Amino acid sequence: MKKQILAFFLIAVTFINGQGSGGTDAKFEYRSLIDLPTAGILEKGYAGISTDFMPFGTVVTKLEVGVFENFSFGISYGGGNIIGSGKVDMYELPGVNVRGRLLDETESAPALTIGFDSQGKGFYNKATKRYDLKSPGLFIAASKNFAFLGYISFHGLLNYSFERQDGDKDLNMGIGFEKTIGSQVSIIGEYDFAINDNGSKSIGDGNGYLNMGIRWTIGNGLTIGLNLRDMLSNKKLISNKADRGLYIEFVRGIF
Repeated sequence: MKKQILAFFLIAVTFINGQGSGGTDAKFEYRSLIDLPTAGILEKGYAGISTDFMPFGTVVTKLEVGVFENFSFGISYGGGNIIGSGKVDMYELPGVNVRGRLLDETESAPALTIGFDSQGKGFYNKATKRYDLKSPGLFIAASKNFAFLGYISFHGLLNYSFERQDGDKDLNMGIGFEKTIGSQVSIIGEYDFAINDNGSKSIGDGNGYLNMGIRWTIGNGLTIGLNLRDMLSNKKLISNKADRGLYIEFVRGIF
């Protein structure tokens, strides 16, 4: 695993091209804040690779490509206990994500994007056929930016996850924000209502997931971040404490 992480950084340093996604000088839109999708989309001709490092040695990596104007797709894969010792618990299948921009943002209206993402996070439970954090599934997201001491953006989400074997089949929703702090740093936050994860057999306890994070562009195309998940201690079957995690993203032009 150490060799893979080193290889990632070497590739990033070798192919630096373009600004990252943090701060007022950001070139690339957020496709998600922490776990919730936004209306952002990867520009045509760009590819992005991002990795979430989470508790219990969980690592999830996503590769995205902007193939057409306002349309991108990608694949992702990961597993639990990758970092650490003991048996590695890789996911059974890779995740697939695809999104298309329905409406571009205007002065009076938000950007609107529809998509699908089958990648959840955390350990995968074969009995209930779900991840600790359910995949978004089908979603529609709206995002709107405003000039305020730099920039501030607000995001809204409706989604329907296909991880329903725990008996909770409800439609879900989430909200979030980003606030730039200077040219290279942004503070982000999101609240996942987790309406689809609050039943008697679910992992969630009904409080929803409140997550916060920071994003810092440290080089052209390279952004790192720190995440603090589950600040309301919603995971009744796993832990009653917030999770700390690391995020790395690299975006470059490929054609």
